[in-house]
Amino acid sequence: MHLDVLDLRQFYYRSALGRAAQKVIRSELTQIWPEAKGQMVVGFGFAVPLLRPYLGDARRVIGLMPGPQGVMPWPPGEKNLSVLCEDTQWPIETGHVDKLVMMHGLDTTEQPTALLDEAWRVLGPGGRAVFIVPNRAGLWSRSDKTPFGYGRPYSLGQLEAQLRKHKFVTEWTLSTLYQPPSSSRVWRKSAGLIEKVGHAVPLIAAGGVLMVEVTKQMAASPPSGLTETVKRPLRVLEGITKPAPKPESV
Repeated sequence: MHLDVLDLRQFYYRSALGRAAQKVIRSELTQIWPEAKGQMVVGFGFAVPLLRPYLGDARRVIGLMPGPQGVMPWPPGEKNLSVLCEDTQWPIETGHVDKLVMMHGLDTTEQPTALLDEAWRVLGPGGRAVFIVPNRAGLWSRSDKTPFGYGRPYSLGQLEAQLRKHKFVTEWTLSTLYQPPSSSRVWRKSAGLIEKVGHAVPLIAAGGVLMVEVTKQMAASPPSGLTETVKRPLRVLEGITKPAPKPESV
């Protein structure tokens, strides 16, 4: 079930914990995709907190928000780029998207298969997507104080298997958000250090979210017709096109 857009806005823009989560995840995303010059970038679910770095150089940026969640104007104080849509019917032409970010989308939809089909449809050949979901082994999926405590958490194997079934090719995986999902001032002050330790020694604790980057790779179409020129054409039917002269009568 999708969360309410007002609760998501409250968390990511008006709480210290939400702003910290936004900072960590967006930093990871911009390391994978440092720019999007001349490209079309789309976010689905509640991905708009991660899209701001691309507003300057992307050809177009769109924030798609599912109907059950609701929509809010974004970015604040600027021309609106957010759109209300159905999970399985996006107002985007087939094959036009270069980069797609999905957060609070795949884990909260009631139609994950159809949603991934729609993501595949809008991506162009070679297009890239990053799926961000709660980590089943992490602390954030066990706390209802954050949006990652709702919906369907995943293990890395489960997420990769589901994406592979929809013909996405995994390029890169990451577990992040190691800090506890707590608003305590003590944890907030040590959040940066905890993130560094978590990335350096990931076996000690599981990150709160999983990030998986995939590409859409199209299979080459088989060639039609003959692939090689016949070097020695058959001579069986030569007599039809070039009839032999009749023998002269004696």
